[in-house]
Amino acid sequence: MNKKLRLQGFNNLTKTLSFNIYDVCYATTPEQVRDYIEYIDEAYNAERLTQILTAVADIIGATILNIARQDYDPQGASVTILISEEPIAAEHLSNSEAPGPLQPDAVVAHLDKSHLTVHTYPESHPDNEIGISTFRADIDVSTCGRISPLKALNYLIHSFESDIVIMDYRVRGFTRDVSGKKHFIDHKINSIQNYIARDTKDRYQMIDVNVYQENIFHTKMMLKEFDLDNYLFGIEADAVPPKEQRQIADRLKREMTEIFYGRNMQKGQKVV
Repeated sequence: MNKKLRLQGFNNLTKTLSFNIYDVCYATTPEQVRDYIEYIDEAYNAERLTQILTAVADIIGATILNIARQDYDPQGASVTILISEEPIAAEHLSNSEAPGPLQPDAVVAHLDKSHLTVHTYPESHPDNEIGISTFRADIDVSTCGRISPLKALNYLIHSFESDIVIMDYRVRGFTRDVSGKKHFIDHKINSIQNYIARDTKDRYQMIDVNVYQENIFHTKMMLKEFDLDNYLFGIEADAVPPKEQRQIADRLKREMTEIFYGRNMQKGQKVV
């Protein structure tokens, strides 16, 4: 266990995890697109998202002060939760570089005037012949104090069945020790990947872009295995001719590759 840092006052470092997930689907007819959006809206409505964020608050030991949530027409939802510190002894807290729990009530934390937010963005390609629909959820977990929101990451990843996950983690501000020396980070971290469970690492390919001197960490994940049946909505792959299967797979893989790398691919460019 690392030697404890004796602080002059409250640990006011701000630690923020921005967590973006993407789900991609193939739906060509207006009815399939409508059914997919309705399915996403039902699966990740404001009530369900509130349950997920409440579990995150439990994992990091936060007291919920206020919940604001809203479902939108025609689709989408938002939830914001204000949280405050729990009166937990600091010796029970851990910022170890290891995956967090999959269920609440396993980690305690020390927080003050922090927040959890989530927003969803279902959408579809304007050209029905392309047949691509996507769902994105943006989640921010921002904490002040001892614990890092990375402890909730393992639970969040398992709460969404995601094709792509993009994560940013940043520590901002500083706190002082009793001698007056500033500390711009209070825990060791080499990569966000160290907070992700082995089974998840085995399923995803990952890329890191880290700026260590600025305490900025960035990790992108995309599923390794591609099973067309997991992406067709309202139809099974066996019902589609082989040539069309290859065309659909190429469209889906192109969509995921563009999201993963954050840029549009040129026409005719090979999809990996």
